[in-house]
Amino acid sequence: MPSPTCYLLLNPAASRSHHRPRLPLPAAAPPRRRVHVSCDAQRTGGGGGGGGVKREAIPAGAGKAKKQVVFFDAAPPVSQRGGGGEEEEGKGEGKVARRKKENAALGLVRRLTKRTLSLLSNLPLAISEMFAIAALMALGTVIDQGEAPSYYFEKFPEDNPAFGFITWRWILTPGFDHMFSSPVFLGLLALLAASLMACTYTTQIPIVKVARRWSFMHSAGSIRKQEFAESLPRASIQDLGVILMGYGYEVFTKGPSLYAFKGLAGRFAPIGVHIAMIFIMAGATLSATGSFKGSVDVPQGLNFVIGDVMKPKGVLSFAPDVFNTEVHVNRFYMEYYDSGEVSQFYSDLSLFDLDGKEVMRKTIKVNDPLRYGGVTIYQTDWGFSALQVKKNGEGPFNLAMAPLKLNGDKKLFGTLLPLENSGSSNVKGISMLARDLQSIVLYDQEGKFVGVRRPSSKLPIEIDGNEIVIEDAIGSTGLDLKTDPGIPIVYAGFGALMLTTCISYLSHSQIWALQDGSTVVIGGKTNRAKLEFSEEMNRLLDKVPELISVNENKIDSKQSAT
Repeated sequence: MPSPTCYLLLNPAASRSHHRPRLPLPAAAPPRRRVHVSCDAQRTGGGGGGGGVKREAIPAGAGKAKKQVVFFDAAPPVSQRGGGGEEEEGKGEGKVARRKKENAALGLVRRLTKRTLSLLSNLPLAISEMFAIAALMALGTVIDQGEAPSYYFEKFPEDNPAFGFITWRWILTPGFDHMFSSPVFLGLLALLAASLMACTYTTQIPIVKVARRWSFMHSAGSIRKQEFAESLPRASIQDLGVILMGYGYEVFTKGPSLYAFKGLAGRFAPIGVHIAMIFIMAGATLSATGSFKGSVDVPQGLNFVIGDVMKPKGVLSFAPDVFNTEVHVNRFYMEYYDSGEVSQFYSDLSLFDLDGKEVMRKTIKVNDPLRYGGVTIYQTDWGFSALQVKKNGEGPFNLAMAPLKLNGDKKLFGTLLPLENSGSSNVKGISMLARDLQSIVLYDQEGKFVGVRRPSSKLPIEIDGNEIVIEDAIGSTGLDLKTDPGIPIVYAGFGALMLTTCISYLSHSQIWALQDGSTVVIGGKTNRAKLEFSEEMNRLLDKVPELISVNENKIDSKQSAT
């Protein structure tokens, strides 16, 4: 038999397959030593040298071949391995390094994402966020919103702080004069929305995935560990499945095992609650940053353009085309109680487009606004614009009525009809005061009471030798205008919140059963209403013997018939 070295020489393929791969060496390789090995291959086997070992035959064409193998104690330098080897190996090492860096970066991102989600989905954190939002909302109802800075300087001075420490700096610096659009409030809303989304992703969705699986139990011991467990002799899972379907369960069987459930919608409800809350917060944010608001006092018979009185409230406020609409006050009037107090006031409004065409007309009142193109016009206030007066048959003259400051919520308006010597520094005339549009109280130049006249009576009155007639009292309507794109989203969110909250009270009940010979082992659990579930299971089990008895009677009848 040839030596191993001869076998490698005569079988090049084997030599290649058993040769250890050469590893790259540094440029400065150690000196190499050559070892020459030779062997003679015999053509035919013989009896010598092998100690009785049979030699393998070598092909005749090979002759007496003498082969030589050169062994090195180190691999040859890289330059001897072929023209493109160094470049290809460099590219391969670069790719491996890039992959390692990418995998490391991806692993870091995954760890940070997991840690962030775990932090945001923390229940105490979410509860703290909700309490903080509720506290800011309560504070926003206490602090007057939207006033001029001078108002807060006066009401919360630094030399006399409220509660010993609250000054105007505590209100204006964080933006609490516009609480619901302040960065603090909007930031808390965003943080709560992130917590809800993280909780949904890490907790609620996995729960739903688990609840949707058909999980059969193949061990009677596992079934007996459930909240409710019982054994039914002389029963079958087919009979049990029929009864469960009568109670509204979805029933699945696999061999001797049974699985049933109902109320899966209750598992989806928490996800719906979270989405509804996110909708509410998104709508509130859009209302705070994307709406317009304005107010105007318009005398009867005049008009205004919507865009002229609207002011943006945030960075997302974009003026729509409806702002070019013109509003005309056709008429303003009021209704009164028997005591003379104002009970209600009305504004007859017409809306005109750019072409002068009337596109809408409506009489509005308190709690009955006008809505057009996303703009809502509210009736909020009233005023006294002017008096039409005749003097000694001349006129009528329009005398502007000015509001006079009184303590409380009572209104008082006044004007002056100048008489002679109007160019002097001390102007004297007839004073006229009114609390509403019903009656006018008149005083002479000395400030003495003269009488009362109703504008509708047109009765003359003599004052300081002048005949005065009150022709008409012209009122002015106080209107508030607003666009709020977030309102539909908020309403939709509250509707979904009420619906999903009701659905969340549905119990998700699960029942497992296993046919163990002639006995059925049954067990179940529920996430809510555990007492009702136990009572339902008892009623369900009471029906099993009845069904068994009916089936046995049917079998007896069939046997009797045969």
